[in-house]
Amino acid sequence: MPEISGFFGLIISMFYDDHLPPHFHVKYAEHRAKIAIETLEVIEGKLPRRALAMALEWAALHRPELREDWERAQTGLKPHRIEPLE
Repeated sequence: MPEISGFFGLIISMFYDDHLPPHFHVKYAEHRAKIAIETLEVIEGKLPRRALAMALEWAALHRPELREDWERAQTGLKPHRIEPLE
């Protein structure tokens, strides 16, 4: 599962050839969540409120890159790194 970004203790990644809907994975300490790229809703798991807010802010800023990385991962290509939230 390639890591595509990391910031403030969050690790953002995508699986190769993962199932729909397009999404990314967030790991924060012992917490895990999958977040849909288009709607930015949590489709599985749970994060602390502050960690979720940072992940959603980052995703809203980088949605085009997330879409591109999803397409790359679906075809077996390594996703590009995406700038972290500052």
